[in-house]
Amino acid sequence: MNLSQETFNNELLDLREQLKTHKLYKKINSIETLKLFMENHVYAVWDFMSLLKSLQMQLTCVRIPWIPSNNPFLTRLINDIVFEEESDLNESNQPKSHFEMYLEAMCQIGANTQNMNQLINFIKSGKNLEDSLNEVQVHDEIISFLKYTFQIISTNEVHKIASAFAFGREDIIPDMFIEILKSEDPKNKRYNKFRYYLNRHIELDGDKHGLQSIEMVFELCNNNQEKLNEALHVAKQSIKQRLLLWDHIAVLLE
Repeated sequence: MNLSQETFNNELLDLREQLKTHKLYKKINSIETLKLFMENHVYAVWDFMSLLKSLQMQLTCVRIPWIPSNNPFLTRLINDIVFEEESDLNESNQPKSHFEMYLEAMCQIGANTQNMNQLINFIKSGKNLEDSLNEVQVHDEIISFLKYTFQIISTNEVHKIASAFAFGREDIIPDMFIEILKSEDPKNKRYNKFRYYLNRHIELDGDKHGLQSIEMVFELCNNNQEKLNEALHVAKQSIKQRLLLWDHIAVLLE
């Protein structure tokens, strides 16, 4: 298939609409259902960072002696995203990654972070991802979701990784979550961390990082039709993986 950027995006319309209108969102209607959602969604917040760092490793120079990158435009773009995703300022003006902000929001809302923290600790101790996942209580559907992400990373094909990064992310409709927080915490004192995280999600991912990441995919493909078709395949599979994860969480909420 000969792909222009418009054709590429049109090929994803149906899957992206399925994601946007998924039945899961209507089931998240209270703090208790929000807790359960976060306990399962946190793994997608975490693996996003591995996609991001994989792109940084390929698009910038992270070795000694340093040498200039082949594409300074992409170097600046990915470093800009890394700067804000890995070391943003939280609601207290302290540097935190968005993943750490999410964990702190989970703690404040009363969600269980034990399994996610265990996974991180096992990896810190030197265990590989597969062994670490076997050590913690993680649903098979989450393991499948994570395995796909790291399968794409293991290809070392940067246009595929960029496509998973750009198109495999969720549209979690943060406005809806903010309405739940307003009804449960009108004075914004009990759950200020999660509301801040959601607002940053809207500000950065919706208005800036989303556009930057899509731009990165087409820059990397550089009108190469083979790469564009491969990137499209990864984009479709990544959204399908997200839909399967959403199906799983929706069943849990039932």
